[in-house]
Amino acid sequence: MNARNTLIKTVALAAVLAVATGCTPKTQNLTAGNVNEPTTMGLSSIDFERAASDAVQSLLETGAVDRNDGKKNIMVISSVLNDTMQRIDTDQLVKKIRIELLRSGKVYTTTAIGLNGAEDKMNNVINELKQSKRVDRSTLVKQKLAAPNMSLSGKIIQRNNRVNSGEQLVEYYFQLTLTDLSNGLGIWEGETPIRKLGSAKGTSW
Repeated sequence: MNARNTLIKTVALAAVLAVATGCTPKTQNLTAGNVNEPTTMGLSSIDFERAASDAVQSLLETGAVDRNDGKKNIMVISSVLNDTMQRIDTDQLVKKIRIELLRSGKVYTTTAIGLNGAEDKMNNVINELKQSKRVDRSTLVKQKLAAPNMSLSGKIIQRNNRVNSGEQLVEYYFQLTLTDLSNGLGIWEGETPIRKLGSAKGTSW
């Protein structure tokens, strides 16, 4: 009887493991435009891409960054505040906006000047190299930083609303402001809403 019980338990365990393994989701690579892209109540990379694309398209359509002297505006990203329930890296949105702006060919973005200092720390290291005797001075560049004439700032806002007993509406607003630093005037404002309807049991953080 013991041998038979052991055999039965072994077969049962093997069956459970086989079922569990068969139900395990398969790992897959997701690419842009993938029809199987999962949807979440929180913010995803797709949401950031959409917000960045819509914002830059709106900005370019207004002509706010156009110039008639053949030169390009120099833009600094001031700050993008996170007023959502999620711990998100706003640099992800900033980076996508900068990529879109640079592709437009109408602006430069500075990595040497910012609220928290230089984004690319090598801008500071170059000055330190001038004091080093180990560096061939003939190879040193004469650094003359270009000051920005435009500043982009923004905020991401989240609002959760219960629609009924089983659903909730989560709204995100990507708000951006472009300021002319020569006079401090806001020359463009943009807001991209992203709204998601889903289960009230789902979380958005």
